[in-house]
Amino acid sequence: MKKSIISKVFIDTILKQYLLPWSGIHGVSHWARVLENGLRLQQHTGANIQVVQYFAVFHDVKRINEGIHNDHGRQGAEYAASLHGSLFELGDEDFDRLYTACAYHTDGLTEGDITIQTCWDADRLDLGRAGIIPLPQYLCTDAAKDSAMIEWANKRSCEGFIPEIVYTEWGFDPNLSH
Repeated sequence: MKKSIISKVFIDTILKQYLLPWSGIHGVSHWARVLENGLRLQQHTGANIQVVQYFAVFHDVKRINEGIHNDHGRQGAEYAASLHGSLFELGDEDFDRLYTACAYHTDGLTEGDITIQTCWDADRLDLGRAGIIPLPQYLCTDAAKDSAMIEWANKRSCEGFIPEIVYTEWGFDPNLSH
């Protein structure tokens, strides 16, 4: 798999304003699993790899609780907009894709741009952490609907798997809270 563009500096900046425990079900390990899900899906979908990676971090970054928070996706998209051009760069069309993917990731949509679909699938494949088995009818891409992909991602999610990137590239132990 390709190396992530999400650096320790990027994560440190994001975590300074993140309100929930880093080790929570919407925290750093979830972001890393969504990132790895997205990288794996991208190999089949051809989605924009940068958008997929930024989505992994921004989609849940503005949650205020681990339960229902209906507007967190739009708030995450707005937060990404506030950092666009300073912490990270994307072309206008790609930033629009990132914004849309974040803003609507909990709305149950399945149709749209392949990059946006890949983002949504990367997140939905990690629902096992909340006791929800990803079902093909709620996924967007053929790659995500593949039973082997669902099984691989769901197992990692249910087990609370912590991807190596958390330690090696982001440089911290997610079991330590802020």
